[in-house]
Amino acid sequence: MSSSSPLPTKPPPPPRPKTRGSYNCGRCGQPKKGHVCNLPSPAPPPASPSPSTSSGPPALRRALSFDDTTPTSPEKKPRPDDNDADDDPMDEDDDDDAMDLGGRAVPTEVVVEVLRRLGPRGVLEAAAVSRAWRDCAARVWRAAEELRLRPAGGGLVAALLPRCTALSRLLLHMQSDVDATMLSCLAFSCSSLETLEITMADKAVNSMTGEELSRLVSEKHSLSSLKIGGCSNLGFINLSSSSLEVLWLSDLCSLSTSVINCPNMSELSLCFTQQSNDCTDLVSLVDGLGHSCPNLRNLHISSVQLSNEAVSALENANLRGLCMLSLILGSKVSDAAVASIVRSCASLDMLDLSGSSISDNGVGMICKAYPHTLSRLLLALCPNITTSGIQAATAQLPLLQLMDCGMSLRSNLQNEKQGAYFGEINGRIRLCPKLPTLKKQPMRQKLIIKHENLKKLSLWGCSAIDALYVKCPELNDLNLNSCTNLHPERLLLQCPNLKNVHVFGCQDMLIGAIRNQVLNEFAAAEPHLPCKRLADGSKRVQLSEFPEKQSPEDKRVIGLRRAGCTIHLDS
Repeated sequence: MSSSSPLPTKPPPPPRPKTRGSYNCGRCGQPKKGHVCNLPSPAPPPASPSPSTSSGPPALRRALSFDDTTPTSPEKKPRPDDNDADDDPMDEDDDDDAMDLGGRAVPTEVVVEVLRRLGPRGVLEAAAVSRAWRDCAARVWRAAEELRLRPAGGGLVAALLPRCTALSRLLLHMQSDVDATMLSCLAFSCSSLETLEITMADKAVNSMTGEELSRLVSEKHSLSSLKIGGCSNLGFINLSSSSLEVLWLSDLCSLSTSVINCPNMSELSLCFTQQSNDCTDLVSLVDGLGHSCPNLRNLHISSVQLSNEAVSALENANLRGLCMLSLILGSKVSDAAVASIVRSCASLDMLDLSGSSISDNGVGMICKAYPHTLSRLLLALCPNITTSGIQAATAQLPLLQLMDCGMSLRSNLQNEKQGAYFGEINGRIRLCPKLPTLKKQPMRQKLIIKHENLKKLSLWGCSAIDALYVKCPELNDLNLNSCTNLHPERLLLQCPNLKNVHVFGCQDMLIGAIRNQVLNEFAAAEPHLPCKRLADGSKRVQLSEFPEKQSPEDKRVIGLRRAGCTIHLDS
């Protein structure tokens, strides 16, 4: 009998070769996606095993088995240390990452650049899409340097400001009340903030007190510009800052004390409410500015309590470096205050005494004191000024570029029951109170203005003017709103560079006369069209190869395309 031998066992199938590469780098172990390894390639294994090694075949070392590398997953990347940021710039903020947008890979930097062009609301909505979008929005907030918001509450401001670590300019137009919570958020956020502007909507109330304002200024060591509206609840001002250079406070009322200790301040604007019971001591306020703000260059005070005594305090303040001085709505300010200004201010570039009671003598003192420096003179709502004073100013101030005499030349038949008036001063629409007529103006006045450098002339509401002659080659803006008694046949404009004419409230015949003068003046300067005689040689006719198609005129603005001038019929 033959013994049966056992059948040989079938060897196991060889392992399936690897068809996909590793997700991690074979040199350093980092994920391969968006990664460029700077390490040298590993040395090949030795031909013969070392005596210290086992006799089996040497096993290749895998990246995940390195002792100095922690296993990581491709979904979550390790955050690079601060010390390694300079060694591998490719790892900073995952700059080479891409986002899947509609099946296409878009670099993250492109998405961030697009988000930077959106408003705050758009960035907030993008952050709610996914984690990748939220990371891009976070990068936008971290790099934001300027932020403009119209918040309806303090929650939005409290949520955004901690994210904006590099914010230097913040502008808030509040739709809701300003309370202590929002002020504390402003005080302890954005350590590098340099400019802060807070304006109030019509129904919003600013409940900021003087103590809260002082704390805000003291906490912001880098703040250089502060503009706040609706400051009717301050009660007092006590500010001390070495970095503050610009301060605007509006709607002030009845300040018990006013201390502004800012040695580097160059611009100060204080606007008080038009209330007769305001008890602010403006004399001590102006007197203290010379000791606490010696470098002040621009000063603006708007108050119905302004008087000659308050203006005379400028002499004691010794603010010789003032370049712009604006003291408006002070009906008690007379020519004596002008004499104090001339003695205390050596060289003024802009002077605004709108709403005062100065006369032609005060205008003469201004012309003699600043013939080589004054370029802007605003004398709106000054009822004691006549055409003689205005003509003297334009004749004796060769550098004058802006002249405003709105509502100064009014006829005695002006309706006394009218309320406030609107006037355009220095590019802004300002509401001015109606002042009583202190001096009877002649019914008919003729105004002649000749100037080589004047660019803006405002005569809004000058109903006493019935004849006007303007010869200013550099004039580009002329305001004749509500010049109701100006006769069309007694108007002559010789201003070749005129761009805007405001004629709201004027007669239709006057508007037509202005339009014809502007058209004819520029038509004369244009080259003539080619001419050709008729068959009988008796008449020449103009030929136009490219006739222009005229579009219908707008009801509010009449555009003169050939002349480059616009006649504004609205206010």
